[in-house]
Amino acid sequence: MEAWLQHLITQSLAWSLLAVGLVAFFESLALVGLLLPGTVLMASFGTLIGSGQVALYPAWGAGIIGCLLGDWISYLIGWQFKGPLHRWSFIKKHQTMMDKTEHALHQHSMFTIIVGRFIGPTRPLIPLVAGMLELPVRKFIPPNIIGCVFWPPLYLLPGILAGVAIDVPQDARSAMFKWLLLAVALLLWLGGWLCWRWARSHKPQDWATPYLPSARLRWLAPLVTLLALSGLVALQFHPMMPVFRHLLWQVFF
Repeated sequence: MEAWLQHLITQSLAWSLLAVGLVAFFESLALVGLLLPGTVLMASFGTLIGSGQVALYPAWGAGIIGCLLGDWISYLIGWQFKGPLHRWSFIKKHQTMMDKTEHALHQHSMFTIIVGRFIGPTRPLIPLVAGMLELPVRKFIPPNIIGCVFWPPLYLLPGILAGVAIDVPQDARSAMFKWLLLAVALLLWLGGWLCWRWARSHKPQDWATPYLPSARLRWLAPLVTLLALSGLVALQFHPMMPVFRHLLWQVFF
């Protein structure tokens, strides 16, 4: 996949933007997105953006178009084929997830459509379920557009940061800086994940519950988050940080 992306980019900017749009489209398409490693692919494109091989805003636009097309086609499929879909064995196999999605759409349609865009398992399901429920277009389109506008940059961002870090001039200080940058990024991700689990500690148990009970998350989540934020602040005083900020500024402006 990486070689294919590199080949498209070397051909022309149009091909690279088409690749971004296709990844966003299939990641959003009903059920197909469950099988596609879209997060990894978008991060790969982000790396290419951070290193200057692909422009950010055209890629962002291509991602928005791909998201919208994937979601709207999924919505139409759900609307037109709701009867056969309800009887499909795959849907019945995941009936619990479908029921939760239906309940969330009934209770808070706008919030569910926006937030569901950023959650892997629900991203390709919510537009389909919205169509199956015959959710009015006027309730589906506005939050869907909001989600599709903000989803591409969020998923491209980790790769962008990695691509910018790769371009930091090589010397003894930059090698240590890159390791520190990676450590802080991992701590931020871990802190966010632990806080998310803490907020959901009242939900049904899963594989991590025996290792991360509510009593442990109560102190572990804030501690890891505090360490991550402290590391982020300390990183601002590293001698290589002005170089990194300058390169990152060039990507966005």
